[in-house]
Amino acid sequence: MEDKDSTPVNGSGNNQDLSKKKSGRTSLLDSGEDFEMLEDVDDGVDDDLPPLEDAGGGKKQSSQAETAKADAVTDPRPSPPQEEWLDVLGNGQLRKKVLEAGSGPDSKPQRGQAVTINLKTTLTNGTTVEEESDISFTLGDGDVIQALDLTVQLMEMGEKALVEAGSKYAYGALGSSTPPVPPHADLILEVQLLSATDAPDLELLSPSERINLASKKRERGNVHYQRGDYAFAVNSYGIALQITEASSRVDISSQEEEDLLDVKVKCLNNMAAAQLKLDHYEAALRSCVSVLAHQPDNIKALFRQGKVLALQGEYADAIRILKRALKLEPSNKTIHAELSKLVKKHSEQKGAEQAMYKKMLGNPPDINAVQKPRAKSSWSLSWKWLFGATAVAIGGVALSVVIAARN
Repeated sequence: MEDKDSTPVNGSGNNQDLSKKKSGRTSLLDSGEDFEMLEDVDDGVDDDLPPLEDAGGGKKQSSQAETAKADAVTDPRPSPPQEEWLDVLGNGQLRKKVLEAGSGPDSKPQRGQAVTINLKTTLTNGTTVEEESDISFTLGDGDVIQALDLTVQLMEMGEKALVEAGSKYAYGALGSSTPPVPPHADLILEVQLLSATDAPDLELLSPSERINLASKKRERGNVHYQRGDYAFAVNSYGIALQITEASSRVDISSQEEEDLLDVKVKCLNNMAAAQLKLDHYEAALRSCVSVLAHQPDNIKALFRQGKVLALQGEYADAIRILKRALKLEPSNKTIHAELSKLVKKHSEQKGAEQAMYKKMLGNPPDINAVQKPRAKSSWSLSWKWLFGATAVAIGGVALSVVIAARN
């Protein structure tokens, strides 16, 4: 994997405001070749963001309710705060209640917009673990925990809401160090929506802005990967790739092109690792091939390509790829171990195939053993034929003598 960083508020649980990342930190992914994959973590997080349930109310119960609704439509004043809890997903694990009404339904943000919120996070026992202002993120990109990504979409501009989030939609089984959240902890979030603006036009971003934005999305993917949320990691890496591959109307220098390509290669390499964890072998193979198209001697891409081929049973091709990687880095013990394992498996596979062919075709007789009896039988027939012919000749002569004597 490439470098993995995190910030307080974001994602299945470790990132703060994406725009407030600390600089100068070096993570494991940027510190040399590390082929060890993280252990699988099952914290109950769904592979995909669950769809929002219908947020509307039930059928009208009386004419009074109809009249109240009509009055609410014609009344230009903001609606009063709602006391009811909205079960966002219908499973009781994510609930929202309006504390202060917003500017109306038409002011709700859309997926893909950049939103800014104030956030206060507490545990169910009342302990405050985080209180931040002006947190910015892209709605629906997985930049923050699912509880925020799902509920902010339902908020009106200026609205303040209280959100009860089960651990599944917060920081899961692992919890978080920043903010300090214990494993399996349910949270209470007090959220106020401050603004929502359209995402920037990638074609008009300067090269440095594109590089920074793509790097943040990649780092978010690294957070997901570290937490075992591999589907979310693939999503974040994919967004980062779209940013690196977008066309631009702004001039770019050769150094900036190189930096942008470096981010792209890291995204593809990390995406391949996440796809391997999801058993998406063909997708992982395509990611490796894309890396090698830009950097033919990329050790990580070669190693992961070899692993994919081995998992698909293509041992000969996998061994060839890993030998190439080992030639580039002869001292790498991980490649040595993987190659030794594959050579053994390939030998066992060939032995099994030979045994199967023998069973299908039967055991062929020994050619020498077959030819010798045939040779012996041929000589035996020749002597018998010669003896018989001689006997017939002698008999014919004797008969001729008898006939002559009688005459």
